[in-house]
Amino acid sequence: MTRVYLIRHAEAEGNLYRRVHGWYNSLITDNGYRQIAALRGRFADVPIDAVYSSDLFRTKTTAGAIYLTHGLELRTLPELREIGVGEWEDRTWGELERTDAVRLIRFNHSAPDFQVRGGETFDQVQQRMKRAVLSLAAAHPGQTIALFSHGTAIRCLQGAVRGLGPGEMDELGHSDNTAVTCLEVEGEYIRIVFENDNSHLPEEISTLARQKWWKQEGGRSADANLWFRPLDLESQAELYSAARHDAWVDICGPDVPFDRDGFLKDAMRCWKQDPGKAICCAMRGDEIAGVLQLDLERDRDEGAGYIPFLYILPQFRRQGLGVQLIGQAVSTFRPLGRTTLRLCCAPDNGRAQRFYQRYGFRKNGQMPGSRQPLDRLEKYIGYEPKEP
Repeated sequence: MTRVYLIRHAEAEGNLYRRVHGWYNSLITDNGYRQIAALRGRFADVPIDAVYSSDLFRTKTTAGAIYLTHGLELRTLPELREIGVGEWEDRTWGELERTDAVRLIRFNHSAPDFQVRGGETFDQVQQRMKRAVLSLAAAHPGQTIALFSHGTAIRCLQGAVRGLGPGEMDELGHSDNTAVTCLEVEGEYIRIVFENDNSHLPEEISTLARQKWWKQEGGRSADANLWFRPLDLESQAELYSAARHDAWVDICGPDVPFDRDGFLKDAMRCWKQDPGKAICCAMRGDEIAGVLQLDLERDRDEGAGYIPFLYILPQFRRQGLGVQLIGQAVSTFRPLGRTTLRLCCAPDNGRAQRFYQRYGFRKNGQMPGSRQPLDRLEKYIGYEPKEP
């Protein structure tokens, strides 16, 4: 008999930014590294003979909680990957709710007929996960192994072990990031000892504790998921200016002159770089919730993607939406080869400073500002792994 610990990766960008990441190679969040530390403590005294993970960054990094502390080699296996979602990869859940709602419902219910172009079916995921677990268990008879995989892939295996096919898994639970499922495997027989156990996570670092989609019928629509559309600066200059003015007054007060023309000129320069990407509206349903401006040329030679303006309308603040604008910036700059996000923030803008610090930005110098020096903040978005 082989004992198998099947572990979901720590919180990653898709979980935080509300984007669809199957085979997309996303990074671990700062909170995810705290989850990895908690997982390391859980397994500190548990004998493990071998560690495997999918070949994606988020599982390989999470696996360090065990293989590094136990002096083992990490072996990677593509068969342990998340469900591949083809043309959905790195799109926002909010966009899919708006443009592909029927297939999203099929996805949320693990329907037999779910598939997107270039992606997998749930039946394919069930079969490859079961084959992988049986094969690895057979290679380690009488031993204990740890496998690091992904939420939907783990759920598919749990369904397959119970004899539940696609379309029959609605009653199964959902796995928190770094949650542990324990299996006993003997020949072709798999027994679930326990599943989706996140008891090592304090509530303040649990991903599921702050999300709603898994608690309510209807799936991911229970959370506030944004989508993004280009802002046409030639026809919507007043919308942009109003957002800029509101942000200026919020920071500087109403008595400090606002340079509308200067801001518009800079925005037009950015917009002309790529009208489809440089300036966009963050949409919640049919309402504009925010504005994101990117400068696709500035600091390119330094491998940085510059964000001149990130703004959430007052009525949409304190709802956890701003981080999705950071996700949109990552999604735009990473394919361009940028490894850092960069922006400037007034040192006395406490609310913004706390927001950016919470999501991984750190001060790395100062820049001239119109009324005072500004802090230059940076967030690393490259793939060099950190120690868990």
